[in-house]
Amino acid sequence: MKKIGSFMIVTGLLTLSACGSNAESADGEEPEVLRISAASTPHGELLEFIAEDLEEEGIQLEVDLSTDGIQTNRQTADGEYDANFFQHTPYLNQVNDDIGLDLVEVAGIHIEPFGYYSKTYDSIDELEEGTEVAIPNDPVNLSRALELLAANNMIELDTTEKTSDFTVEDILTNELNLQFKPLDGPLLPRALDDLDFVAINTNYALETGLEPLKDALIIEGSDSPYVNIVVATPEKAESQSIQKLAEALQSDKVRTYIEDQYEGAVVPVF
Repeated sequence: MKKIGSFMIVTGLLTLSACGSNAESADGEEPEVLRISAASTPHGELLEFIAEDLEEEGIQLEVDLSTDGIQTNRQTADGEYDANFFQHTPYLNQVNDDIGLDLVEVAGIHIEPFGYYSKTYDSIDELEEGTEVAIPNDPVNLSRALELLAANNMIELDTTEKTSDFTVEDILTNELNLQFKPLDGPLLPRALDDLDFVAINTNYALETGLEPLKDALIIEGSDSPYVNIVVATPEKAESQSIQKLAEALQSDKVRTYIEDQYEGAVVPVF
């Protein structure tokens, strides 16, 4: 894990706190430290935005940059982190089932519409026979990537027995004979230099300077079910400090910030 407090992220995220800080709350008492593992954009940026408000409540954020979703969830379950903020609900459910965790959703904050990008093509109508397509390799986002292609009539999925959790084996028709290359989510932006059509989660797209609403050839609508959430253990989810964190992230101030800062590439859900 990279600690946000130890370096400047390219998106402009600043230090939220430093280990060993002697900062005091407004009433002179030592603040409670909340350890959070988060994606840098927009999650870490939202945490930075509310950090001073939480300090006034006697809570100091210590934020690490999450680079491995399964590891981050394990560390949250083990108590190394008080909460995490990087994933959507279907991904959490999949991880809980796959590795036997009992993490819970504390609060839904935003949606990051998922899109496809290309340095080769300007439109999906230009895609050629046999185009290589990079997609996420985790089951939830892989299904999401296929569903977006199906919604744009690029493939047809077999929906006779299910409406989610699709794999490439569920493709009924693929007229362009698209060749799918599953990759780890954080590696997908780099694949733009090697492959012609790449599915990228919006947080990774933003981190690498892409403008989703401008640059994506196809993108999900704001009605996407993939809400990004604050996650904790059942016990910590009920704690006063985590509830204050959730309230701060679901404030009118944060809603306005999201709408102004991301211009539709990130959509508040509260």
